Amino acid sequence: SCIGLVISFMQGGFFMVINLKKLIGQKQFVYGLIGLFIFSTAYVQVANLVNTGPIAIAGTNTEQKVVALTFDHSWGNKFTPSILETLRANDVKATFFIMGPWALKYPEVAKQIATDGHEIASHGHKHENYGDRTADWVKNDIEKAEAEIKEATGVESVSLVRPPNGSYSKEALSVIDSLGYKTIIWNIDSLDWKNPGRDVVIDRVVKRLKPGGIILMHASDTPQQTAEALPILLEKIKAEGYQIVTVGELLQNYAEGGLKRH
Repeated sequence: SCIGLVISFMQGGFFMVINLKKLIGQKQFVYGLIGLFIFSTAYVQVANLVNTGPIAIAGTNTEQKVVALTFDHSWGNKFTPSILETLRANDVKATFFIMGPWALKYPEVAKQIATDGHEIASHGHKHENYGDRTADWVKNDIEKAEAEIKEATGVESVSLVRPPNGSYSKEALSVIDSLGYKTIIWNIDSLDWKNPGRDVVIDRVVKRLKPGGIILMHASDTPQQTAEALPILLEKIKAEGYQIVTVGELLQNYAEGGLKRH
């Protein structure tokens, strides 16, 4: 009997039987298989090599219904008290990516964020794209922000950074990693900074909820609907069966399937 492989194309009613025993006996076929194997192996090795090194984290791979809530904060204090009160009332802890100069301008507020149990993270010193800057510039910016945030909040160790505008380069990622930070982006964007309307902000987040997701919102003065949307949003997230955590908790406790690369 012969070893055969049947390939069928049901729509066309076409059936083809390949005699594998006969093909394997032909040198061209064997050489072709060997070449394909070598090429595939080389491709995987190159792909793995390209994907090594520090990454920008957009979320985690998990089957558990959990999301991290994050706020970028770079200027103003108009809505911050309301946002903090809402989080406190709902017993929710979030991650605040704050800029160094803002923390020094509003030290009482920055310290309150930490006192409330929220995770303090860095949004840099200047709100400029890391992807457009040199390694030395990025290093200097992060180190300045680190000293400012520590002075304002009293938090000794900050381990997460979100580059302004989510802009980074491979070089910037290496610098961030060398300073002991992880680069955090997002994969659920509220677009609250565009002020599209309270309900639009809420719907955008709820429709994009996914296990291991990182939600991007802002606590600065530019987004004028975030504080109003937040109580309703938190209620809807919980109604969908999701637990809200900080980024640090997400990475530590809900990354059993690894990290999502941005």
